[in-house]
Amino acid sequence: MAPTREGFLDNNQHRIALFLDFENLVTNTGFTAGNFDLQPAMDRLLERGKVVFRRAYCDWSRFKEAKGNLHEFGVELIDVPPSTRSGKNGADMRLVIDALELCYAREHIDMFAIASGDSDFCPLAYKLRENGKQLIGLAVKEATSPLFVKACDEFIYLRPRTRAEKDKEKRAQENEEAGKGRGGKHGKGQGERQGKEQAHGPKGKAEGSKAEGSKAEVPESVVEVVQRLLARTTGTLNPSLIKEALVRKEPDFDERDHGFSSFTKLLSALEQEGVLKRVQQGRQWYVMAPDAAPLEPSPGRGRSARPPAEEEDEEEVYPDPVDDF
Repeated sequence: MAPTREGFLDNNQHRIALFLDFENLVTNTGFTAGNFDLQPAMDRLLERGKVVFRRAYCDWSRFKEAKGNLHEFGVELIDVPPSTRSGKNGADMRLVIDALELCYAREHIDMFAIASGDSDFCPLAYKLRENGKQLIGLAVKEATSPLFVKACDEFIYLRPRTRAEKDKEKRAQENEEAGKGRGGKHGKGQGERQGKEQAHGPKGKAEGSKAEGSKAEVPESVVEVVQRLLARTTGTLNPSLIKEALVRKEPDFDERDHGFSSFTKLLSALEQEGVLKRVQQGRQWYVMAPDAAPLEPSPGRGRSARPPAEEEDEEEVYPDPVDDF
């Protein structure tokens, strides 16, 4: 029997193991045990695959307020009481042992997520990558060691919600409840959209307004990576390969930090600067060298490019990469 579409997707998605060094996440980071929200981190991980393993480590007698929230996400709480008079606990060591055991005993888990900014996890990161596992780091930017960032394949920065964002979420919930009371679908939809914007953290409007308010500028490192990739290809290049190359060079790379609301906007800016040329093949967009010969239009399709003015609402949908750059 041929595999179903659901089976095909299930067999090809990443299996992710999430480990949280909880005390590190709520010490001098702006988070507290009471306001720590795992939802933004889970949303980012679920974009990459299925989170099949979830554990958090600390002395839970000190962070009781966080237990309920973490239980809602199915996180197993590993209690590690202080092992010395100075109060230092063995949570880091326990996390490392469990991660390595999982690495060798569960081959189907191919991606690990370590929520911590501690450079003590660098040796663990090296060992996981040495065994062919992809590693994602998660932590607050101001409390993260640059050494650990470089040791990961990708790094996602977390941020605590501001008072304005909390007030906005509260208003969204009130609007949603009011919409339900009136039986109006429009009010409900608006409340859900506002709630999702808040839950996604860095992708929400609070962060987006910052990017829009600042001048968008293409970093020189991005130009160098794109030029090297284009020099090595004789045809078109999948945009997802460019993003992967940038993340490999800078694990914490995010185009929004440079004033671009999406990766498509960044590619458009590179095209305007003459670094690359974007072309359309079927429903997909590709990248090629600016001096490359134009592609022959496919049968039944007379258009190979779209004016920049029409790209404002272009959806970022790229096919899966097939080459390893």
